[in-house]
Amino acid sequence: MRADAYLALHGFADSRERAKKMIEEGRVFVNGAAVSKPSKDILDSDSVEIKSAERYEYVSRGGYKLEAALEYFGIDVDGLVCADLGASSGGFSDCLLSRGAKKIYAVDCGSGQLAKKIRDDERVVSIENTNARFIDSTLFGEQVDIAVMDLSFISQTLVFPAVSRILKDGGLLVSLIKPQFEVGKSGVGKNGIVKNEKFRAQAIEKVVENARLFGLFSRGVTDSPIKGGDGNSEYLTVFDFDKSKVQGE
Repeated sequence: MRADAYLALHGFADSRERAKKMIEEGRVFVNGAAVSKPSKDILDSDSVEIKSAERYEYVSRGGYKLEAALEYFGIDVDGLVCADLGASSGGFSDCLLSRGAKKIYAVDCGSGQLAKKIRDDERVVSIENTNARFIDSTLFGEQVDIAVMDLSFISQTLVFPAVSRILKDGGLLVSLIKPQFEVGKSGVGKNGIVKNEKFRAQAIEKVVENARLFGLFSRGVTDSPIKGGDGNSEYLTVFDFDKSKVQGE
């Protein structure tokens, strides 16, 4: 049965429209995985969990996306040194801080975007007007345990070389895959939406396969519980970094 219909029928929501809203908010989990589409099939044997709306409020929707990835892949960031590439207003950084990150280098090519709450946190080092493609660990003075990445208007494959320079061997990369920036103009339809499932799958494959060249190996891919602001489907993945597998090293 469709997720929205299932939630309404079994009393999790008072209507299908309310159920759809709960799914959009990233609050519906089936067998531990976030439900991203109202059309997802739910079986009577499935375990359904609804997260309370009274949860931590992040400075942007990005916080909920990263939260979903950390939960799905079972990642603990407590005490870790992190890099937030494409920090923007700081949604990803906010999520990391709420989970005990020791330090965060928040990198963005723009300026003045980081929310005051994040900027004023002593654990955050704001690095503005900096293109993530060209950074290395000398910018931080150390290598990081984990990098998180939410980039727009650029293929994230262009940033993998930099990621391999800033991560400790054995570190992690959590990345938000945005097909509209990976498929090229021919794959993007009206209003900038990638509707073709084949193109979206190709975008994921491109990112995962390219990452291997830089010692980054995906643990798998899951749907983001929240779509992009333009309505595009997005995906979350975690890479393990093996420095010995970086080509050319």
